[in-house]
Amino acid sequence: MISPAEIEAIIKEKLPDAQVEVLNPLGDGLHFEATVVSAQFVGLPLIKQHKLVMGALEKALQGKLHALQLKTKKPE
Repeated sequence: MISPAEIEAIIKEKLPDAQVEVLNPLGDGLHFEATVVSAQFVGLPLIKQHKLVMGALEKALQGKLHALQLKTKKPE
């Protein structure tokens, strides 16, 4: 299993400026919700924002993650 803190660390490795919040609402270590705010999202459509985050997670979490609900935002 993986923890929310581990997911957060992986995202911050790829997006060092990001503010990241990862929750495990079911407490099962398989279903997560993440909110990522990064200046790197400025000018990118939503799909590219999500691909940037998922690209960071893909190899590290292969087989360890069942579901991730992802919200990406640009800083205000």
